[in-house]
Amino acid sequence: MRITVIGGTGLIGTRVVRILNDRGHDVVAAARATGVNSFTGEGLADALDGASVVVDVSNSSYTDGAGAQEFFYTSTLNLLAYGQAAGVAHHVALSVVGTDRLARAQGGYFVAKEQQESLITASGRPFTLVHATQFFEFIRSITDHAMREGAAHIADVLAQPMAADDVARAVVEAALAEPLFGTGEFGGPEVFSLKELASLDLRSRQDDREVVADPLGTYFGAHLGARDLLPEATATLAPTRYHDWRVQAPGAA
Repeated sequence: MRITVIGGTGLIGTRVVRILNDRGHDVVAAARATGVNSFTGEGLADALDGASVVVDVSNSSYTDGAGAQEFFYTSTLNLLAYGQAAGVAHHVALSVVGTDRLARAQGGYFVAKEQQESLITASGRPFTLVHATQFFEFIRSITDHAMREGAAHIADVLAQPMAADDVARAVVEAALAEPLFGTGEFGGPEVFSLKELASLDLRSRQDDREVVADPLGTYFGAHLGARDLLPEATATLAPTRYHDWRVQAPGAA
């Protein structure tokens, strides 16, 4: 099967491409680095030519609301339009557990993700949305982003993160299955406080700065309830535990 992976050179995309190649599929890794730009449309027609499935694991370089909304809106419309012209039979997009909750919490980036999902859902095209919890690989950037006056002021919420490898496997399984015309939800096997994860990250770096659970702290601009980042009880749980991931990838960031 010919499968085009948008964002195919990124954190998740490289893993998706590798898994699909290992399974014998004809894979196009589409990204700006390979001459394909879903935002401008450059190279998109050629990248989608003959594809049965398009997998969108691209991400905006902007975390502010306006920049992210412009990126996801334009890119998603392009993918849907070019995909329909190319006869793509299944549109798979990676998104975030609790997108609707995060959007209501005034997180501008998550408003953009919710709009992306709405465009796909309303398109009339066969689709599957893959909702994943936060990645282990992003915990470091969350911690660093929260640093103020020598301490990490972390939102006082729970998280159920998962390894990027497990996210990629979930995306691959969705791409190879029939379209859900809906959402599949995935999370990690363990629940932590975000403060605990930040502390574990700093200790792994031999960094003794303090971590504070801040009731006024935000998560990429969103003011969250304690359980807003957690998946539903019906979610599929990934196998990789945080400690095992850390041992396997001690230098991960």
